[in-house]
Amino acid sequence: MKKIFFLLILSVNVLAGFSQAKSQLDLKEIVSGKYRPETIRNIVPMPDGEHYAQMNPEGTKITKYSFKTGEPVEVIFDIETAREGDFKRFDSYQFSPDGSKMLIATNTEPIYRHSFTADYYLYPLNRNLEGVMSANKLEKLSDGGPQQTPVFSPDGTMVAFVRDNNIHLVKMLYGNSESQVTEDGKFNSIINGHPDWVYEEEFAMKRALEFSPDNSMLAYIRFDETDVPTFDFQLFAGEAPQMSEYADYPGSYSYKYPKAGQVNSKVEVRTFDIKSKVIRTMNVPVDADGYIPRIRFTEDTNKLAVMTLNRHQNKFDMYFVDPRSTVAKLVLRDDSPYYINDDIYENIKFYPEAFSFMSEKDGYPHLYWYSMGGNLIKQVTKGDFEVKSFLGYDQKDGSFYFTSNEGSPMRQAVYKVDKNGKKTKLSQQEGINNATFSPTMKYYVNTYANLNTPTITTLNDNTGKVTKTLIDNKKLQNTLAQESMPQKEFFSFKTANGTELNGWMMKPTDFSPNKKYPVIQFQYSGPGSQQVLDNFGVSWETYMASQGFIVVCVDGRGTGGRGAAFQKSTYMKLGVQEAEDQVATAKYLGTLPYVDKNRIGIWGWSYGGYTTIMSMSEGTPVFKAGVAVAAPTDWKYYDTIYTERYMRTPKENASGYQASSAFSRADKLNGNLLIIHGMADDNVHFQNVAEYSEHLVQLDKQFDMQIYTNRNHGIYGGNTRNHLYRRMTNFFLNNL
Repeated sequence: MKKIFFLLILSVNVLAGFSQAKSQLDLKEIVSGKYRPETIRNIVPMPDGEHYAQMNPEGTKITKYSFKTGEPVEVIFDIETAREGDFKRFDSYQFSPDGSKMLIATNTEPIYRHSFTADYYLYPLNRNLEGVMSANKLEKLSDGGPQQTPVFSPDGTMVAFVRDNNIHLVKMLYGNSESQVTEDGKFNSIINGHPDWVYEEEFAMKRALEFSPDNSMLAYIRFDETDVPTFDFQLFAGEAPQMSEYADYPGSYSYKYPKAGQVNSKVEVRTFDIKSKVIRTMNVPVDADGYIPRIRFTEDTNKLAVMTLNRHQNKFDMYFVDPRSTVAKLVLRDDSPYYINDDIYENIKFYPEAFSFMSEKDGYPHLYWYSMGGNLIKQVTKGDFEVKSFLGYDQKDGSFYFTSNEGSPMRQAVYKVDKNGKKTKLSQQEGINNATFSPTMKYYVNTYANLNTPTITTLNDNTGKVTKTLIDNKKLQNTLAQESMPQKEFFSFKTANGTELNGWMMKPTDFSPNKKYPVIQFQYSGPGSQQVLDNFGVSWETYMASQGFIVVCVDGRGTGGRGAAFQKSTYMKLGVQEAEDQVATAKYLGTLPYVDKNRIGIWGWSYGGYTTIMSMSEGTPVFKAGVAVAAPTDWKYYDTIYTERYMRTPKENASGYQASSAFSRADKLNGNLLIIHGMADDNVHFQNVAEYSEHLVQLDKQFDMQIYTNRNHGIYGGNTRNHLYRRMTNFFLNNL
């Protein structure tokens, strides 16, 4: 669920406002994204390590650029010149590992948060492929219908993909002949090579299908979700889009959704021998109710890495499995008295002689380096800071590249540690830095922003030197300079229990310390999340500051950036300390001479909506109004992986679930509450607010509610976002 924060920032950051001395923008114009920074879309490092590719915003061309100079080299794909393509634009692309061809995706149709189907086309880049593939000619990957999660073989001669829960294999050396690898795939029953709903949402798993490095084997996870309970939600004709098939009678969507304490999919790892067509099941000692969040081939064909978790998610094991003998050997184990963070999987990278691993074993997420035999070679980083991501290892000189928040939990920089342990900060500017390296680790594309600087994208060499500025967002900076725009400023304070919390504040542009202002507290508060960051964003909060509100955001206990002890203090009792800290924030703000303590509101989306309700029901009547968008109200309604990571099962932790339920404190709800939810939310089900609102009715608690037909957890489409934010704006104007 914490992933919704990043989607929320992407969506909320398009909003903006003026001071009251300026003419006010129409909300539709604000939502349209006038203040959204320009970024490079779909940049992909090319396999040769010297170039990267970028598609144009229109989705009609892909251009090859030099990593060294940042200059365009050639247009490698153009719909206008490509032959036999029956589409006018495309959505994404990927290269074969050998760089000889591409897959072009079009007609993309989303399924859930990450998953989608698309029509994929093969396109040659190597002019020596004449006879196998014709130059400039698009060829359909398959004529059997849309595909999911296609993956190239290392030599670029095959593509495996999933359709209708079965794996298919296309061999280009044999006239693009297609064969079906599995036969048992069935909706709401068996899934081969693709994650089920809960793995996709909570492990961010996009694919469960891998080729061996010698192109001889396929490995995949088989999900048996037959016994997982089914959840249904209604669908109506609606508008934007309209589903005419439901014009007279509503329809429904049914899918497998394991709620806390319920049955999960049974998972096993299988391999397919491409030559002999033999399917084998790997003998991985995973618990019957355990998880396999990733499989990945190492650079050794005889070592398939299978990563497992127990159901409590506090013991991580990685096995190297022989894909033919099926024998598994334990290579690495990591455990925690609380839980293993879900961001470790993408930071495991395999090299010929070693692999990387991220662990909190010393209290902070740090980078460790292991031999392929599973022996610890060294701890690469140490200190009271968090490594945020491992960017790669330079095999030539033994250097490690990573991002961390050393110096401040509110900032992020790019660092290098050489083979002797010398650490160098590569980032040129203070704020939030992210990097995408070339495969050779010689160059990287850096994105940088801070509170007052829209994203700047630069090309850098591996010493950190900027070789070219790709996007400077000067146009947006000039626009901002002409507006009277509220600005964020950082602050911190100590709660009554001595905990120091970080926050930001936005004041109206005509702020006077002699006046008293209403306040809106914005927060997300979920485990490991962060919103108090030195990052750019013109948001709905900016707009509300321009309307005469002081807007404040504070990261309370349980949020990220400050080590395991701070983040995991909420273990087994979600929502309790988070609510206490938001109440403490309101109390602190109420002591400031320019704050009207009787006009403080709070709002949030998803986990932030839950914390809004919990804070308004904490028992201290400090909030006059609040808005809870897409909020869970009782963790028994939410999925196994997310909920049990932090709470264990309802049977094991009955008192924790009781304390964490919005129902158990609903009698103490104080202030005016607006509940907003989408009826087709596959993530936080509408059931949460349907049951909670009924509970409030029976307690004779008044509230407001705004429901959106056919909308999912993001609540968008047509005029929906404009309507939602106008509803929130008017609610706070009327109540505060």
